This record gives sequence, C-alpha cells and structure tokens, in this order.
Amino acid sequence: MLYIHAVSHYLPSQVVGNEHFTQLNGLSSEWIIERTGIKERRKAGPDENTNTMALEAVRRLFDVTTIEPSQIDLIVGATYTPHDTIVTLAHVVQHNLGVPDIPVVSVSTACSSLLNAIEVVEGYFAMNKASLAVVVVSEHNTAYNNEQDTVSGHLWGDGSSALLISKERLSEDDMTIHHIITGGAATSGKATTGVVLKPLEKGVIMPHGRDVFINACQYMPKVSIQVLEKAGLSLDDVAYLIPHQANLRISMNVINTLKLPESKLLSNIQRLGNTGCSGCAIALSEHRSQFKKGEWIVLTVFGGGYSFGAMLVEA
Repeated sequence: MLYIHAVSHYLPSQVVGNEHFTQLNGLSSEWIIERTGIKERRKAGPDENTNTMALEAVRRLFDVTTIEPSQIDLIVGATYTPHDTIVTLAHVVQHNLGVPDIPVVSVSTACSSLLNAIEVVEGYFAMNKASLAVVVVSEHNTAYNNEQDTVSGHLWGDGSSALLISKERLSEDDMTIHHIITGGAATSGKATTGVVLKPLEKGVIMPHGRDVFINACQYMPKVSIQVLEKAGLSLDDVAYLIPHQANLRISMNVINTLKLPESKLLSNIQRLGNTGCSGCAIALSEHRSQFKKGEWIVLTVFGGGYSFGAMLVEA
C-alpha cells in the first residue's frame, strides 16, 4: 500500500467560455455543452507553461504539510504537453525544491499518465529505493491546441496537480492507495490514430473521436470493476468515482454502465475542460475535504494511444 499524505492543484486565472469558439468558428455554446458538457476552460497566461503550473502546484503542496522538501527522495513528473523535452518536468521540480542526487523520472502515457506515475513510485518503494515521493502532473494543452479545429479545438484546458506519496502512513488523515491496475490498449480499434499530437504538425488532432469514445466507455468501467475485485469490494462500496475528465458524455456513460448514481460522480470538465492527465488529480484535490474516513474512491483513466487504468483509494 501507498499513502497520499497531501494533494494540491493549480489552475490558471484566465477563463475561456464557449462564446470564444462561437466567435472564432461558429460553434454554439449549446452545441459544445451537448456534445462535451464543457461550459468553460482555463488557459495559461503568457508567462505560464507546463513547468510553471507544476511548480505552483508543488508550492501549494508543501503549504499544507509539515514535510520539508529536503525529506523527498523521489520525484515523478507526468505530462504529454512538455515545455521542454530534455529538461523534463520532474527535473524542473527538483531544481526548484533544491533536493540533490535523488531519482527523478518523467513519464507520458497520454491521459493515463497519473496512474503510471504513481506506479513508478510503487516500484521504487517496493525496491526500497525511496520512501517519500512527489508526483506532479501538469498539462499546457492550449500551447499545442489549434482552436480553429472544430472537431476538438474547444475541448482543452490547462492545469496541474501535485501529490505527496509516502511508503508509510504519516498521519491519520492520509488516504490509502490499495490497488492500481494499468494497461496499454494499442491493439484496440484506431488506437494509434484516434488522438494525435505531433508538435511539428499544428494542434491536438482527433480524427477518430467516435472510436476514442467507444473504447473509453468500455475500458474505464471494466478496469474499475477489476480494481474493486482485487480488494474484495463491489460497486456498492464505492463512495465516489473520478473518471478521466475528457467528456461529460463519457463520464455519464461510465457511471451508467456501472449503475452508479450521478451523485457519486466527481466531475470538473464542465468548468475546466479536458486537462489531460491532470484532471483526475485536480478533482481529487478539489474534493479532498468532503471525503469521509473509510470511504472508497475509484479513479479511472483512459488515454490516447490507447492506455487505461484504475486506482482504488481509501479516504
């Protein structure tokens, strides 16, 4: 087991409403809401990027704990929208924290990257190579996005989150990570062409959105049930489900498939748009105060490529 000692998030202040896309390319707000659930999204300012947003989330993380940065012995970063592909997100966090000579890793499995980053932590802990880790997820989607793309240009938002994860329980308020299941689904459907981001070819492109929808709606419920079964739990035990914040229609499809009431769905896509691998962690941070001790929370993800996963957390 792993323990989430603290969690934080950062959102840029600039809000972009649907009317922006109505003026830009004629997409009505009603049409966008009907198809995606999105009413507005956040956009990083001219002086912000993937790294600056991550650093702000990490700063906020240490504001809510007595743990000192010098105690950290592992940093794992995750993003598919890097500001720099050589000086990675995790390296920037290490530099900012001033912690020398510790393992520093950055990963990308599209929107599933949060869970794979935590699995990296799980592995380091199991090998006794670390015991206290910072995981930071950050996406600067608007830096890559083509807003004039009427298929997916209106989906994306920016934001970051950070988690302080320990090998041993540090306080009674820690959340417990019981199980994580992840997998690649690159052999399914149009996995390698469904969602594409090639930096030299402008924009995040989604030529096969229907295929993405179908596979996300299949994989997220399936892996959610699998992670519960590993703990000997059923869907009746779930207090909250946090799905990847890609599309409200996907989220509703997932809870309907699982026969969970809408009251158990935690969603921020209506306000934030698709914040990539940050979305689930941001939702966990936003709702942290409402979780009651002993409640079971399932986070489930699906990413382009394709990739999928679920994590079972006990509050």
